[in-house]
Amino acid sequence: MKTGGQLIVDALEANGVNRVFCVPGESYLAVLDALHDSKIETVVCRQEGGAAMMADCHGRLTGQPGICFVTRGPGATNASPGIHIARQDSIPMILFIGQIAQKAREREAFQEVDYRAFFGPIAKWATEIEDAARIPEILTRAFSVATSGRPGPVVIALPEDMLTSLVEAPAALPSAPVETRPGEAELAQLETLLAKAKRPVAILGGTRWGEQATADMKEIARNWSLPVGVEFRRQMLFDHLDQNYAGDVGIGINPKLGDYIKGSDLVLLVGGRFGEMPSSDYTLLKSPYPDQQLVHIHPDTSELGRVYRSTLAINASPAAFAQAFASRKPKAAPAWAEQTKQLHANYLSWSTPPQTGPGAVQMGPIVAYLNETLPEDAILTNGAGNYATWVHRFYKFRRYGTQGAPTSGSMGYGTPAAVAAKALYPNRTVVAFAGDGCFMMNGQEFATAVQYNLPIIVIVVNNGIYGTIRMHQEREYPGRVSGTSLHNPDFAALARAYGGHGETVEKTADFIPAFERARAAGKPALIEIKLDPEAITPSRTLSDIRDKR
Repeated sequence: MKTGGQLIVDALEANGVNRVFCVPGESYLAVLDALHDSKIETVVCRQEGGAAMMADCHGRLTGQPGICFVTRGPGATNASPGIHIARQDSIPMILFIGQIAQKAREREAFQEVDYRAFFGPIAKWATEIEDAARIPEILTRAFSVATSGRPGPVVIALPEDMLTSLVEAPAALPSAPVETRPGEAELAQLETLLAKAKRPVAILGGTRWGEQATADMKEIARNWSLPVGVEFRRQMLFDHLDQNYAGDVGIGINPKLGDYIKGSDLVLLVGGRFGEMPSSDYTLLKSPYPDQQLVHIHPDTSELGRVYRSTLAINASPAAFAQAFASRKPKAAPAWAEQTKQLHANYLSWSTPPQTGPGAVQMGPIVAYLNETLPEDAILTNGAGNYATWVHRFYKFRRYGTQGAPTSGSMGYGTPAAVAAKALYPNRTVVAFAGDGCFMMNGQEFATAVQYNLPIIVIVVNNGIYGTIRMHQEREYPGRVSGTSLHNPDFAALARAYGGHGETVEKTADFIPAFERARAAGKPALIEIKLDPEAITPSRTLSDIRDKR
């Protein structure tokens, strides 16, 4: 006989979970008690949104579900941004929510929420366990749902009385992973399409990749001289210095790459959905009927034909596809090899950071320094805002598992994601980028980094505004500033108050010594960069945008 709380922890251990992120609540004390005697590390966070984003980043970097526990009502609703991120980004994650006792249902009891209704539209599966004896069954299913097909978040509500009930249940077993592989006929057809193509391009995206899969994809690119782009915030899927890399297919795409994709005759879309942002509002590939021949490779049949009608649809995970196609080679030298070289040259030119701009701090030399000094396995995380352009456009990602950034465009992600990344890989350098508005949304998780001695480095780009919104505002309503100005704390002093290391950078020359001191501090560090608000993009100032309306 075991309690529901013990059965939950047993099932987590059976599925290889070694870390959970949580904000504690009285509604799941039975689980917290069972965790006390387990080998699972419990990371106590400061806000449920940060905890859920940590779980998302864990799933993003490992391919295994990140686990998060929160309490009922406001605890659950606070976690909802993390669920939305995991859903849009196809990240495996399981959120457990303490729930009111079953006897109090339908009375609007204290913090009562119908979680199936609340999370149903944004989770891959939302359910509630009413009988503790079914915990092994439902958790096995949860791990399977979270990782199979198109991965995503599962939400499980845990009634308080269910968790304390004593029941007999079978011993938990790990879920069996489900793989989807391409057939011989599909691979042969792809070879035929490539043999006839004159201007092909591969675009990588989605999840269910890994180090071997990206190595196999590099082999495919070299065998076929394929130019390779990566979808928005999926930069870690291909080495940026590889001769076949063509660039980021995301917000602010290199116009030369955008024109090439529009004029291509064959697009290999591997793993991604190619949604609104990477498709430039469905102009690079027209929906539902692209101008190009489209080969869409995706592990979930529900995504094939959902937005685009493809010439060839292959139901396979990126890893299985890359493994199967890596050994195939063209019968003749591809005619587009010189185009591929030119696209890579275009990328190198486009991704060279500018050295000048308004104000005393120049972000170009800072990113150039990080490119030179950070090891290839360094992990970079960020949330959303114009500051992120400096990372996405100019930083050179070299390896898989080095990026934590939400394709959903959620603010507040970088700091909690960095905490999760450093907990996973304590010997690797982890750098979080955040804007001043972005940092203040989940910056309190810097205290979590201090508590668990996780020496992350957070770079706060402070321009005193909600930059992206101000940019749009100046374009649409020039000179009519409303709702986008910020008054900020002394971020370096805040870091020191938390028990970390703090630095302030007010001119470009200050950054390198500040970064070296932060790296040598041996504890969580924050570097505040005071950026002129005019430096809103690498190529245009706010005044440019306002005056050229």
